Amino acid sequence: MRSVDIDEILRGLIQAGHLILTRDPAVMEIVFLSLRVSGIALLFSTLIGVPLGATLGLSYFVGRRLVVALLYTGMGFPPVVVGLFVYLMLSRSGPLGSLAWSTIPSLFTPAAMIAAQSIISFPLVAGFTMAAVMGVDPQLRQQVRALGATRWQTTWTILTEARVGVVVSVIAGFGSIISEVGAVMLVGGNIEGRTRMLTTAIVLETRKGNFDLALALGVILLALSFLINLAMLYLQGRTFEQ
Repeated sequence: MRSVDIDEILRGLIQAGHLILTRDPAVMEIVFLSLRVSGIALLFSTLIGVPLGATLGLSYFVGRRLVVALLYTGMGFPPVVVGLFVYLMLSRSGPLGSLAWSTIPSLFTPAAMIAAQSIISFPLVAGFTMAAVMGVDPQLRQQVRALGATRWQTTWTILTEARVGVVVSVIAGFGSIISEVGAVMLVGGNIEGRTRMLTTAIVLETRKGNFDLALALGVILLALSFLINLAMLYLQGRTFEQ
C-alpha cells in the first residue's frame, strides 16, 4: 500500500468540503443510512439501557451481582464478536433465521445492522447510567420518600439529579456504534446502495487506494460525531462546568 502525502490529505479535506456543499447523492445516501441505523440503534439502547441501569443502581435483589458482572463484560465485548454472534443467529441455518418470521431481520439489511449496534451500545448505556445513579447522594432518595413520593417519582428524581451521567451514557453508546466497523461489515455486507455506511465505505475506499474520498468520508464522520454530541449536550440544558 502506497503512502499518503500532505497533498493528498489537503485534497481530501477540499473534497470533503466539496462533497458536503454539493450534496453528492452517493455520499448523502451513505450519511443518511449511517445516521438512521445508528440513531435507531441508540434509541433502542436508551429505551432499554437507561431503565435497566436505573434499576440496578437503585435496587438490590438476588442475582444483582451476576447481572452487573454480565453488564460490565458486555461493555468491553469486541464489536466484531457481537457481529459474528448476530450473523450466526440470523443466518438461514441459525436459531432465529431458520424461523423465517417477518419480524426477525435478515442478514445484509439495515435491520440486521441495527440489531448488532443495539447490542454493542446497550451495555454502555446501562452501565454508565447505573454508575451515575449510584453516584447520587443516598440522602436525596430518603428525603424524597419522606415527602411521600412514589417509587416512580423517586426514580425520576434520581435520574434528573444524575442527568449529566445519563447524557454521558447516551453519548458513550453513540460513540461506540457510529465509528464501529467489524459488526456492521459482517451483518450488513457493505452493499452499495443498501448497507454501505461511513465506516465501511472508508475501509473500502482505503483498500482501493482512493485516499481522497476516504479522507473526505472521514472528515464527514468526525463532523457528524461532533455535531451530534454537541446537540446532546445542548439538549441536556447545562454544561459540565456548571
